[in-house]
Formats: sequence, C-alpha cells, structure tokens
Amino acid sequence: MALSRLSSRSNGLLRSAAAAVLLRRTISTDTSPMTIDISLPFTAHLVEPPSRAVETSPKELLSFYRDMVVMRRMEIAADSLYKAKLIRGFCHLYDGQEAVAIGMEAAITKQDAIITSYRDHCTFLGRGGSLVEAFSELMGRKAGCSNGKGGSMHFYKKDAGFYGGHGIVGAQIPLGCGLAFAQKYSKDEAVTFTLYGDGAANQGQLFEALNIAALWDLPAILVCENNHYGMGTAEWRAAKSPAYFKRGDYVPGLKVDGMDVLAVKQACKFAKEHALKNGPIVLEMDTYRYHGHSMSDPGSTYRTRDEISGVRQERDPIERVRKLIVSHDFATEKELKDIEKEVRKEVDAAIAEAKESPVPDQSELFTNIYVKGLGTESFGADRKELRASLP
Repeated sequence: MALSRLSSRSNGLLRSAAAAVLLRRTISTDTSPMTIDISLPFTAHLVEPPSRAVETSPKELLSFYRDMVVMRRMEIAADSLYKAKLIRGFCHLYDGQEAVAIGMEAAITKQDAIITSYRDHCTFLGRGGSLVEAFSELMGRKAGCSNGKGGSMHFYKKDAGFYGGHGIVGAQIPLGCGLAFAQKYSKDEAVTFTLYGDGAANQGQLFEALNIAALWDLPAILVCENNHYGMGTAEWRAAKSPAYFKRGDYVPGLKVDGMDVLAVKQACKFAKEHALKNGPIVLEMDTYRYHGHSMSDPGSTYRTRDEISGVRQERDPIERVRKLIVSHDFATEKELKDIEKEVRKEVDAAIAEAKESPVPDQSELFTNIYVKGLGTESFGADRKELRASLP
C-alpha cells in the first residue's frame, strides 16, 4: 500500500515536472540547417530544374510565418481603411501571394534590385519597409515611403533596391531590364527581379525588353506572378499559351509553385545563379489572390466563392508553413496564435501612428517634377503672380 502511494506520488511529480518544462518551452530559434522536400516539382524550359530538396532552418520557417502573417494582416487592414475612405484612389491587395515576396527575399540580398507593378505593398515590406511607412503612404501622409505622394501603386525604397510599384501595365519590365543593364555595366554581381502579372504577360514591351536582355546577357529575372486573372479576365481567355515560363522562347524558364515559400526560395536562388552566369531567365509563380483585382472589384463575378475557399483550404501559403512548424514541433498552435495576436497589435499601432502624420503641404504639388535645380525655382518665384491671376 505504501509502495503504491509512493509510486503514485512519483508519477504525479514527473507529470508536474513535464508540465513545467512545457510551460518554459520557447519557440525554436535553432538555426541548424534542415532539408525539406517541396511537394510539387519545378517545370523547366531550356534548363535543368533545381533540386526539390530545399535547405532551411527552424528559425527561418518561423520568420517566414511571422512575416507572411504581418503582410496578410496589413492587407486586411488596408481593406478596412479603404472602406472607411481613409485610403483613396486605386488599391490592389496582395493577400494570398505572400509566399512570392517572402521566398524571393530569402534567396537574395538588398544589393539585388526589385521592381514591380501596382500590387506592391508586401514587396515593399519584404525589402525592409515599415508598417508605418506603408499605412502612411496608403493614406497620403507625409510619413509615407513616397512622402504621401505616391499612394498605393507607387511605393518606393531605393536604399533597399526597391524601385517601386508602377501603375502602367507592364511598364516596369523594360525599366527592370535597364536596372539589370546598369548592374552589368557597373560589374555589381547583382541581379534584378522584375515582377509582372499574367495580365501584363501579353504586352509587347515585355518581348522587346527580353530580346535586348538576352542579346546582352543581362542579369535580368522576369517573374510572372500568375494569379490566373488579369483584372476580371481568366488567363485562358486572354492568352493562347498560358505557359508563361515558356514565353521567353529562346530564354530559359521555370514554373514554380508560388504558394510554397520554400519552392519560391529555391527557384529564386537558382535563377540568381543562372542570371549572373548566363543572362535572363523567366520564372512563372503559380499563385492566387484572395481579393479582387482592386478594391473596386468584388472578385466574385468571374470566379466562384468555392474556388476561392478551395485555394484557401488547400494551398494557403501561411497554413502550409504553419503545418510544417507544428509537425516538426518548432512551435505550438498556441504560440503561433500568440504571434498572430502580437502582429495584430503591431498593425493597429502602426495605423494609429500613420493617422497622426500630416498630409503633405500644398506646395509639394510642385516638387519632384523636374530634376533638382531645373524648373521648380523659376516656377516657385512666379507662384504668387500665378495665384493672383487665377479666378
């Protein structure tokens, strides 16, 4: 009887000790390398595809999770701010496509350049931009990354090699090839990632720029973010050949699961190495946007709600990383929920701070138009006369 009581007490102590260990357990910060096989193979054109075995670490996976949660929360908050009329004009959200921005950054450095279209908020965050700068720009405030003058479509961070969002469809592609030309001319040993959507993939300027990039072996990586709808038009209705990774013809290409952050990382690492040695390459990121094309598009007239929810359930980039983290015991479900709560507070605080930033002065309407020292001074000198002449 005494022995039984002693055994029972010992088991109780062991359970208490185990519980204490679990309570003290912290989210993994282990940087030890590990290899994970991605679920879908790469499809290649005129090049041998990279390995499906991707090297990562527990710490990197957790950073992927947190960074994508920040991006997702930022875009959901932007939706609310737009509906509250605190964001005006065009606003194109990126939720669903976060793995492209995060996986790309994991494979490159800030010496490499990125240029993209108007769906640019998360690319800006990936380059090191802050939430306050992002929300300030969205709301047209001075603290914005473009001083409140660019709005949703024109984020910019030159000090981190981000050459902006661009509002004209496809216009960033020849600019991106120009950045790659500058990198080669300067012997920078860096590359330029030029992002565009499937809707821009039929633009003539893409093929003109790619031709020159191939002739001159420029370190240009053209990234088609194929979310399958150009505005409200399905890819199969707009493109005779929607295999965008083959569109370079004489330029190698790679089709990538753009909802898998590890696949994106591996593809971008491969593309950078290729471009530095051999010249341009085309990456097609098979991805999906949850919102409509822009905030004026409900996104449900040309696709079904079942299609959207099906992608969320089966391919969501954040959920895929969450499952990896939990299955390898790098963090618990509760710890990941705590990260989400923390991110929500950060986003709310950033919005509050952005709202405190003033709007630009009216005189800012006349700046950043001419090269510094040319034009603005003479116009400024005549401003009183001009104002006096107005009715």
